[in-house]
Amino acid sequence: MGDMAKQLHLEPAYLAYLTSAVQSGFIAGTLIFAILSIADRFSPSRVFFVCAMIAALVNLVVSFNGLTTPLLIAIRFLTGFFLAGIYPVGMKIASDHYQQGLGKSLGFLVGALVLGTAFPHLLKSVTANLPWRYVIFSTSTLATLGGIAMILFVPDGPYRKAGQKLNFGGFLQSFRDSKFRSAAFGYFGHMWELYAFWVFVPLMLAAYKANHPDISLNIPFLSFLVIASGSLACVLSGLLSQKIGVKRMAIIALALSCLCCLLSPLILGNASIVILLVFLFIWGMAVIADSPLFSTMVAQNAPQEWRGTSLTIINCIGFAITIVSIQLVNALRTATNESYIYALLAIGPILGLIALSGRKKRFF
Repeated sequence: MGDMAKQLHLEPAYLAYLTSAVQSGFIAGTLIFAILSIADRFSPSRVFFVCAMIAALVNLVVSFNGLTTPLLIAIRFLTGFFLAGIYPVGMKIASDHYQQGLGKSLGFLVGALVLGTAFPHLLKSVTANLPWRYVIFSTSTLATLGGIAMILFVPDGPYRKAGQKLNFGGFLQSFRDSKFRSAAFGYFGHMWELYAFWVFVPLMLAAYKANHPDISLNIPFLSFLVIASGSLACVLSGLLSQKIGVKRMAIIALALSCLCCLLSPLILGNASIVILLVFLFIWGMAVIADSPLFSTMVAQNAPQEWRGTSLTIINCIGFAITIVSIQLVNALRTATNESYIYALLAIGPILGLIALSGRKKRFF
């Protein structure tokens, strides 16, 4: 995105708008998918395939010559829109295949999501001397292969219960359950922190490098490693949840990421490079470790026939929250407060912990 901004003569702050365009498209897509109950009324594997193909094609348009700023925003919006048929639908497919051990299976699924999120940073690091369009070509190709793999090798699950008819209010039914609401609000608090952290990891590293010009940092590669480390955390949290409980594991992970937010002013500005990297790796793991657990709680406390729709609307609201946190940090971030501003991300985990501790009964 930085190379795009340079070519189009955009201000550096415009990177947050490019990210938010994808988020906005995803929110619009998930809202429409939820209202129309797409994931419950149609074959989830086919929905995944179709959306992957369209998203890959739309993403490819970014590489065309003559790209204008409004067109770039529109393309990023449409890419996010069709991703609504990927992430929540993927969780729906997993929940249709697993009733026992859902936390473990979603741990692997969200781990794959994390690797996919980090992968463009790796592509950037290995194609540093090549035009930025190579990253676009690669991501569109991989998205196409992912959609083809889904339609060929992943049938609809044996526990799938298709929605029988269109119900425009179906996506709201799950919120009547107190356990569902508690899990949902915990997830919303988690989302306040998650994508803002991912977006600003490269800027955290860049700020440190600017303050310590004698240190050489491969920012794209380090960004990839920090974000990708969360994939391992997702798998581990899913496995551990089978022993200590899904809710308890989610609380531990959310509390740890909250602590990282609060400690960030002490680490980002003054720590040695070794301490900084260790801290970012811990934060990168903690910030996402609870995601598959919240998805598990949401899926298992939603009505079976509205499970896909419930996961979709939760994603919709969660990603809407990410826009607020990303734009807030982007608007308030300056050269003088860049070591302190990320403490604001603790607001979400704190509220999420309050939501999870509001009831004494365990989910499972």
